[in-house]
Amino acid sequence: MSENVVHLYKDPTPDPEGHGTPPIPLAAVPDTPDAPLVPLWVRSGRAVRSLATHERTTTVARAMARHSLYTVNGGRIVARRAWDGKTGSRYERMLRAAEAAGNTELAEEWEERLQRFREARHRRRMDLLHTPVDIAKGVAVGTGMSIGVLVALGIVMAINNKDAADVVTPLAATVDFLGLLIRIVQIVWGPALILGPLFALLGMWGVGRHQQAAPQWALPASIRSGEGEPITPSIVVKALRDLGIPAMRTAIKEMGDAGASMLGPITIAGCGVEVDVTLPSGVSTNEVQTRRRKLAENLTRHEHEVFITLPPAARTVRLWIADSGALDEPIGPSPLVTDETMTADYAKGRAPWGQDLRGDAALLSLYQRHLLITGLSNQGKTVALRSLALWLALDKSVQFLIGDLKGVGDWNMFDGVAATLIQGPTDEHVVQVTEMVEGAVSEMNRRIQAPPGTQFPALIVLVDEAQVAFMCPAKDDEKRPYGGSKANSRYFMAVRKIHNQGRAVNVLMWQGTQDPTNENLPKLVREGAHTRASLALGTESQARMALGDKAVDGGAAPNLLRPGLDQGTLVVASSGIEIPAGQASITVRTHYVDDDAAKAITARAKALRDGVATLTVIERGEERDRLADIVRVVGDAARVRTKDVLHRLAILDEDAYGDWSFNDLKRVLDDAAPDGPDIAYKSDGVMVVSRDRLARALANRDDEGSASAS
Repeated sequence: MSENVVHLYKDPTPDPEGHGTPPIPLAAVPDTPDAPLVPLWVRSGRAVRSLATHERTTTVARAMARHSLYTVNGGRIVARRAWDGKTGSRYERMLRAAEAAGNTELAEEWEERLQRFREARHRRRMDLLHTPVDIAKGVAVGTGMSIGVLVALGIVMAINNKDAADVVTPLAATVDFLGLLIRIVQIVWGPALILGPLFALLGMWGVGRHQQAAPQWALPASIRSGEGEPITPSIVVKALRDLGIPAMRTAIKEMGDAGASMLGPITIAGCGVEVDVTLPSGVSTNEVQTRRRKLAENLTRHEHEVFITLPPAARTVRLWIADSGALDEPIGPSPLVTDETMTADYAKGRAPWGQDLRGDAALLSLYQRHLLITGLSNQGKTVALRSLALWLALDKSVQFLIGDLKGVGDWNMFDGVAATLIQGPTDEHVVQVTEMVEGAVSEMNRRIQAPPGTQFPALIVLVDEAQVAFMCPAKDDEKRPYGGSKANSRYFMAVRKIHNQGRAVNVLMWQGTQDPTNENLPKLVREGAHTRASLALGTESQARMALGDKAVDGGAAPNLLRPGLDQGTLVVASSGIEIPAGQASITVRTHYVDDDAAKAITARAKALRDGVATLTVIERGEERDRLADIVRVVGDAARVRTKDVLHRLAILDEDAYGDWSFNDLKRVLDDAAPDGPDIAYKSDGVMVVSRDRLARALANRDDEGSASAS
């Protein structure tokens, strides 16, 4: 049986003596049995290619090409600017653009400017004909007068010194000074001839670098990827052309200036730029608005970095384009934190809420405006709502009734500022909050029935997590539900009553709610708010619930905010904040005020106010200690008006004190101090209750009770 010999490796060079192929060590056998030897020139070429394509090599080559082209193209830019300054080419370009856009009025204006420029240039050129003669005459006259002055000065010196040689001393000094200047020029001239061109090249490089005047492949990686690319007219026009709107693409191709006439000036606006775009015939503003994401990507931006609004001009959209990454940077601290002397004015002041996208302060007026803030969970709703309440707390005349149906302590710092503070998520807390709002309705009715012209302090009824109240299934003894949106819903009807009439007597409803739906935020309630603000939402239908159809149709899009990334960013629709003309909403990045800072602010608010006894628990179904309840609602204030005492007692227990009159209060106070001074007395024409007299009466009663018990 023959054996098949398989040679693992065969030397391509035969043995000249015919002895066959010498054995090859196993370690020398290549991985591929039949792989040919690689020639030296191939291996050298691979090495050269690897070296040429190495990252460091390409980076160095790209940098050399970039900076060389910066200098060359910078020189071209400087030359073009100089040419534009000396000729009418700029006016001619603008004239052609206006003609291409069909704007005859603008074309006539540019033609008039061009004519004025040519006339001024002609006058300057005619003046040049007389300039050499005028210069020669001026030099001759100036030289003669200078020599005469120097000679006269020399004569004065000669007379003073009694030396005739001093006549020429001023002339000699002047000649020596001129000689010194000539020597300085001779010394500097050589280096100046060398450094002058270098400085000129450096200047051209600076212009080219600022304009990024180099091919795309030579630019830095951050710019090649689009991050940080400056917005120029050509980039905006190209982005619009590539939106996928056939009418716009055709119109831009037909324009002689390649679409530049569509754009207004590109102006810096905060951390971005702003430009108005006049759309060509056949293109609607809605078509551009619905392609926001594609437009942003064409501009090398993220979707949240481009905002499209509608200015007053017809067939025009206003683009605000943020600097890349600028909206991910936090804004500065609130003035409430940095300015410890700040106070508030409910009627005339504006709350420092944050900044708009242009970096300007966003100031909100709260005067006689109901408020609604909504958004997804954990987006900063409570902090945004609390920031407004913190500012308003610095107006000592403003009163607060606060119900927090989350109950995690976000509003603890208002203990001692608010007359009522209810915190908790249970049905019992909803019942308490509902009765608190109904008590505010009673106060509103009392104010409405007051004599015309009576001025009332602001009463802010604030309910955070209001969706808990609307969704509450609890019912009262008469089977009336506390939640819901029907006519028998107690919370819903109380809010509606305040919305209907509270504004006129400064009783205002503020609500914060999550993830709005028709069930947890009824239509009549959300439309009753004068100031409506929304954080990030999930859908456009929710955005319409939060802000209304008008704001959303005008470009408001809280549903396009990024949950978790745009925390504290609100889209606001309100007459209380300055909104650019023609827009229905404004985007605000609110200041973040943490719990510690909020406690410091409320401490300042408490220092401005008389002592406020905050009712934190509403007790029911027990025998009331009337005198102790009166002491409790008076709190730390030296004197409290009797009508305020009655109002606070009604909030404390509606069943026990809801129908109390002044006579009922006076009877209890008179029984408590039969022999001492009256606890309720008149001060400055107003009946008040004295805290000190009340405390003494309570102490005396307790002492008598202890003595009788012993």
